[in-house]
Amino acid sequence: MAESNLIQLIYASSAWQLLTEDEIMAILEVSRRKNAERNITGILLYKDGNFLQVLEGDEEAVTSLYRTIERDQRHKGLILLAKRKIAEREFPDWSMGFVNLDTIDPASVPGYNNILNEPFSSTAFAQRPSLATKFIEVFRRNVR
Repeated sequence: MAESNLIQLIYASSAWQLLTEDEIMAILEVSRRKNAERNITGILLYKDGNFLQVLEGDEEAVTSLYRTIERDQRHKGLILLAKRKIAEREFPDWSMGFVNLDTIDPASVPGYNNILNEPFSSTAFAQRPSLATKFIEVFRRNVR
């Protein structure tokens, strides 16, 4: 059964400083718990201090979470890339899927795609919004 009032929001941002693996894992632990409580799903990609995130769920819950992210002092250069109504979730089983692109060899990803060698920053995504969509699609199909 399709959920009513379901949206997908995609944003890019940069961390104020490079994060350690432990810092990222601590953020993910809290995010996954809170997202599960709010019935929000999605994926978070991290590379070179930059984030690309997809959030899916009820419009009010996702919009509220994005407002919290906007106020989070750990982000800079936050750019909203897309906010759209969707009929179904692309990441229904992930309270927050995560891939640290700094720790993988792109050639080791099943279905390797040259997109993984592209610049990964909020500026690059703002200049080429389809780039964000391509990154997300590569991981939706191949990294589960």
